[in-house]
Amino acid sequence: MFSMHGQSSWVLSVAFSPDGSHIASGSYDKNVRIWDAKTGVHLTTLKGHSSSVNSVAFSPDGCHIASGLNDMTVQIWDAKTGVHLTTLKGHSDKVRSVAFSPDGNHIASGSDDKTVQIWDAKTSVHLTTLKGHSGLVLSVAFSPDGSHIASGSYDKTVRIWDAKTSVPLTTLKGHSSWVRSVAFSPDGSHIASGSDDKTVQIWDAKTNVPLTTLKGHSYCVRSVAFSPDGSHIASGSSDETVRIWDAKTGVHLTTLKGHSDSVYSVAFSPNGNHITSGSAKLYESGMPRPVSISPPPRTIHAQ
Repeated sequence: MFSMHGQSSWVLSVAFSPDGSHIASGSYDKNVRIWDAKTGVHLTTLKGHSSSVNSVAFSPDGCHIASGLNDMTVQIWDAKTGVHLTTLKGHSDKVRSVAFSPDGNHIASGSDDKTVQIWDAKTSVHLTTLKGHSGLVLSVAFSPDGSHIASGSYDKTVRIWDAKTSVPLTTLKGHSSWVRSVAFSPDGSHIASGSDDKTVQIWDAKTNVPLTTLKGHSYCVRSVAFSPDGSHIASGSSDETVRIWDAKTGVHLTTLKGHSDSVYSVAFSPNGNHITSGSAKLYESGMPRPVSISPPPRTIHAQ
């Protein structure tokens, strides 16, 4: 395990590049930093944001980075040069989450204005607005085949939308508090949702039936992610930990400790061997040894 230092405030979002060579971290300090995923060396900083960066995402080809901001915009950057390319405007409140479609042609953004906006990733043209949530939209995710979009909201629900027609398909109800994070399994068969009710819910993506509830965190779950092979789920929480679960059985496998404040974001590397986690603060001494799981992910902390 190693730690990456440099951001001067909370790390709100982390993402691996598609080839696993880089990590992007978005922060309350209004910057996106790019790191070497193997060495932890800081490579460059994407400067020019006018407010805190709530979400970062790499395009599937690794060429671009999207960042969602408190200033109600989505910014697009050249991932290799760090050059700012364009600004997507349309939301009327903070942008909490951004995601590229699997084919890289579209971008979805969730906002405090209670909507999900869909954009053409190549032309930057706004395509449509998904309306239906009665609360802030805190997380968005495309299904692996790009046919569906999941959105998690302050209204305690997960909504599923047809990505092509923008038609709302169903609403997943079961959480007793805000849904802060949603993620599809790599095969698209399941959806995980993390909530302020301290749980992670697993849903059948085809039948929309709740399958199991992962309990163990002592405070709200801010981020969830499936491993690339779909066998594990990582959850980051305000209880300062990252928990690893068996995605099929729901059994808690291990707890990764090291942060001394809320864990806002977690992400698996493309090969499944590493996990990166972003936090408000990093514990400076007594760091734990790497935690081994099969396959053994080593923990990388971003600050």
